[in-house]
Amino acid sequence: MKKLFKLKMELFLVFLILTFFSGSAVLLWVSNLKLPDLNTVAIRRISESTKIYDRTGTVLLYDVHQNTKRTVVKSDQISSLVKKAAVAIEDDKFYEHNGVRPLAFLRAVFVNILSGEYSQGGSTITQQVIKNSILTTEKSITRKIKEWILAIKLEKSLNKDEILTLYLNESPYGGSIYGIEEASLSFFGKHANELSLAESAYLVALPNAPTYFSPYGKNKDALEKRKNLVLDQMFKNNFISREDLVTAKGEKVEFLSAGTLGIKAPHFVMYVKSLLEKEYGQSRVENEGFKVITSLDFELQTKAEEIARKYAYENAEKYNAENVGIVAVDAKTGEILTMVGSRDYFDNAIDGNFNIATANRQPGSSFKPFVYATALSKGYTPDTIVFDVKTEFSTFCNPDGTPIFEKDIAKCYMPENYDNIYRGPVTFREALAQSINIPAIKVLYLSGIKDSLALSQSMGITSLKDANQYGLTLVLGGGEVSLLEMTSAYTVFANQGIKNSPISILKIEDNDNNVLFETQKRSRIVLDSNIANQINDMLSDNVARTPAFGEYSPLYFPSYDVAAKTGTTNDYKDAWIIGYTTEIAVGAWAGNNDNTPMEKKVAGFIVAPMWHEIMSEALDLYPPNHFEKPRNYQDMSLPPVLRGKWNGGISTIIDSRTGLQATENTPTEYQTESLSGGVHSILYWLIKEDPRKLSLGAKNNPQFNLWEYGVLRWATENNAYGQSYTPNQQLLPLPTQIPLLAIPVEKPFVYFKSPEPNTYFNFGDTINLMIGYSHTKPIIKAEYYINGKKIGETTTPPFNFSFNPEQQFGIRGFNTLRVIIEDTNGVKGDVNSSVKIN
Repeated sequence: MKKLFKLKMELFLVFLILTFFSGSAVLLWVSNLKLPDLNTVAIRRISESTKIYDRTGTVLLYDVHQNTKRTVVKSDQISSLVKKAAVAIEDDKFYEHNGVRPLAFLRAVFVNILSGEYSQGGSTITQQVIKNSILTTEKSITRKIKEWILAIKLEKSLNKDEILTLYLNESPYGGSIYGIEEASLSFFGKHANELSLAESAYLVALPNAPTYFSPYGKNKDALEKRKNLVLDQMFKNNFISREDLVTAKGEKVEFLSAGTLGIKAPHFVMYVKSLLEKEYGQSRVENEGFKVITSLDFELQTKAEEIARKYAYENAEKYNAENVGIVAVDAKTGEILTMVGSRDYFDNAIDGNFNIATANRQPGSSFKPFVYATALSKGYTPDTIVFDVKTEFSTFCNPDGTPIFEKDIAKCYMPENYDNIYRGPVTFREALAQSINIPAIKVLYLSGIKDSLALSQSMGITSLKDANQYGLTLVLGGGEVSLLEMTSAYTVFANQGIKNSPISILKIEDNDNNVLFETQKRSRIVLDSNIANQINDMLSDNVARTPAFGEYSPLYFPSYDVAAKTGTTNDYKDAWIIGYTTEIAVGAWAGNNDNTPMEKKVAGFIVAPMWHEIMSEALDLYPPNHFEKPRNYQDMSLPPVLRGKWNGGISTIIDSRTGLQATENTPTEYQTESLSGGVHSILYWLIKEDPRKLSLGAKNNPQFNLWEYGVLRWATENNAYGQSYTPNQQLLPLPTQIPLLAIPVEKPFVYFKSPEPNTYFNFGDTINLMIGYSHTKPIIKAEYYINGKKIGETTTPPFNFSFNPEQQFGIRGFNTLRVIIEDTNGVKGDVNSSVKIN
């Protein structure tokens, strides 16, 4: 026991000796630290100003401290509400500590270590005064200890109110605005001692990240949350009452228009500045004299701003569309060449500071190329046929657009084309070039929502996340994306499937000309080059788009290969156009920041003329090459529907000399293709997941009856097989020496022509039931049921039937009709409808 006690005493003495020497060393080190002069605490360092240049490095776009505004005021000229707000959110123990809070610092270190981030500062208001005024922003133990020592000294030299006044006079508020007085005048047009509680909370919220929280930027919701956090902290610290809290949170605060001076390409500059602050921190950006070379083409930017201003005012008069946005991206590198975020950055009437180029809006039909590209990658071709006919897409509803059950009426989905014209059979090429909605929805179903979304994400559409959030409206622009990411994603088509992320900063140097950052091209293949070439070929096909836009539309450039796609949202709140060459992609948007609808005109009228003018300027500065032609996809081994054939899916090669089926000895020049099998939707001929193989087994597809109904109705109305054609007609067999391809057994297809579902009848009315049907075998009988009870049958074409409700027991109110038809082989088909009896 004595030995153990002796050992402990010896270890304790060793510990005391080591502590003494280490403590002495620390004290010696601290005593020899070279500290800045405390008298410079009120002098703001602004000599090391960051400058942002265009891509040439010769045009100064913005000097962070140019025209710096800062008005120093005394304590009694600052509202007590501002002081309380600052203490509540920044340093709630301000009046209790002596300049530093070691425990708060250690807690911040601990949190940062655990999170792997540097989100916790642990600095007191006194430390922030020291840090912002007389110390460098280097992150080192030496600088931190200097900060602590000076903070303690400052607390002995000045009282708390003087320190807090220094802090409020020092705080940055974005751009060239420093200090609470200048901020109050700039944002609210009043002095700092006149601020309301809500206004005080807003201003105290801003210095944490002035660019991000700017009331003129796109993060207004984030500013609102931080303002409310300030108010909550004030209430928590008993600085305000609950009544004050509720009133301030509900107060509608109006900000004055921004008056930033000495700035070129302001939306782009603020976009770059935000990226810099995110990477290096606000203090370093404002004080360390960075030289930033950006990707901006100032010549093209200047022209884009002039064009945007001209067309925005024209559109305001013609179409009630007062704002515009333009983005241009280098197709080979991803470098942002132009960014116009509004018609005028300084126009407060339209929130001109708000950058519409980076805001999320619904893209309308401009999203369609990603869906078509997905379908092409699965084996479909640009010549694939889909029917542009009125189509119900909801499986909760009948093919005619009525709900199977009345409670599901809101689930029915029978969209329309923008021009209310339905063209019958169209190719993918025609449908995409003319921006026809019904075929596009069918293409999305064929390609799959999940896969279409995945491709768009890989190409750069980062705003659309979970595929479960979207339905078939995705292809019509049902999600929300930004003009910048859409234009950037289109460069993948222009660049033959190679993706480059958007680049805005080419190089950053410090004030000693050391390179801190230089962009590195990071390319990756996200789309097969031939698929990209097919999309390029489709979107630049002026013949294919002429029926919708005219031969000499704003989308057309003689002698140049220019691909383009427009987009208009169904509510006419957004008009888009994105076009590209081999060298550059240009996207344009028109509308209103407040989501007010425009006149009911499509993008071809509203935004295409402006886009044409800026694209013309881009063609001069970035002359393009011709798009590479896609490989030939016309292969006779493909099912006819993939080769542009709509009038039959069974292909037979005929010897034109004999009219009989050709043999292997028939010369090519005498071989002609004959199609049979009737007029049907693509789901009749193919399994959508494997379109290259002819298959008649797709009739179990949940969309089959919905699509087939519209196609058969179109075929009937248009005499698709001549004047004598009817949907149930059996085609005459071809003369043959070799057995033709047999058609598998299938169910007859039947639908009610009359009455329309849910039609009202009186109890004494005669109800005439008329049906339509289609089958490869003759129909011999039709049986009719009401509420499950058979009421009659007919064996004579056209198999219609009449009955009187008085003759049937208990069929008042809502009633279910059913008809079953039967062919010569005993195969049956059926359909339900409904009537209402008063």
